[in-house]
Amino acid sequence: MRLPNPIIVEDATRILGQYRDRLEGLRGASILVTGASGFLCSYLVDILAEWNVRWGPPGVSIIAVDNLVAASQERLAHLRSNAAIEFIAHDVTRPICLERKIDYVVHGASIASPVFYRRFPLATIDVNVNGTSQMLTLARQHAAKGVIFLSSSEIYGDPDPQHIPTEESYRGNVSCTGPRACYDESKRLGETLCVTHFRLYGTPVKIVRPFNVYGPGQRLDDQRIIPDLVSAALAGGPLKLLSDGRPTRSFSYAGDFIAGLMLIMLSAEDGEAFNLGNDEEISVATAAETVAQAAGNGKPLAIEYAISGDKDYLTDNPNRRCPNLSKVRSRIGWSPQIMFKEGIVRTIQSYRI
Repeated sequence: MRLPNPIIVEDATRILGQYRDRLEGLRGASILVTGASGFLCSYLVDILAEWNVRWGPPGVSIIAVDNLVAASQERLAHLRSNAAIEFIAHDVTRPICLERKIDYVVHGASIASPVFYRRFPLATIDVNVNGTSQMLTLARQHAAKGVIFLSSSEIYGDPDPQHIPTEESYRGNVSCTGPRACYDESKRLGETLCVTHFRLYGTPVKIVRPFNVYGPGQRLDDQRIIPDLVSAALAGGPLKLLSDGRPTRSFSYAGDFIAGLMLIMLSAEDGEAFNLGNDEEISVATAAETVAQAAGNGKPLAIEYAISGDKDYLTDNPNRRCPNLSKVRSRIGWSPQIMFKEGIVRTIQSYRI
């Protein structure tokens, strides 16, 4: 039997210890998680499983749904015999019939890597629009207490510099016809579905907009910037950047993100959208240098600059990305705690165990 990753267990210990009183509302709840074997939602399932170890019974009952098209069943293999978790192979763009009552829905099923969603644009639109519609309808049928829609910071496109850090009220600077539009625009429409269900039916949905989340459990073949850098670092380098390194990002450690997601889910902020990430804005070059230093055992690994063979690789790629976190800080009482340098050390360590 595979064991859970010790770094994720450490993260769970910190999160559950810090927010124990606020997470007590999960006791006895049944939670449907879509995209359960993907990066973010598998991390959530791990944290919920640890909730049961520490505080149950009665604990949290989890229905983990994934069609395994964009994820691997190996990610949660250590939980396959866990009696509190039911694994269902299902495409969420189709109706799903569940006999037991669902209290919460976390809809994270999606194709989130730019390389992959540009390769499968229609499937990306389908899960972000039709999949979201199916989950909102299911939540209404079950009179769910809460719904989380995992949207994306991509809904802002390439923000005007006057709106960086970017607040939730910013309407975005997004191409509806470019190579990223299948993801960006379908996430935007997914948000429209959420607020429409809230206005029409009072569905208790909250929208979470992740900002460049990374950490233990992320697939190294994901082809996003941090997995690429960490994969190269674990192989001994060199680290390769397919840009000039000047664009900026705000990278959020997965443990921080999942803590925020659970607090938002249990809040009364229905119909609201929240940025969720880290407002430590750094250049891609600085990110590469941090990874090179963390993995180099005292001597930084080499960094190379190259040009992608994919002509659309940088098309519509935002020049800067940084969230305004005022809303989640004031209304949810959450702030990021793990800065990039520490998070990268933890991430690299998690793959070396």
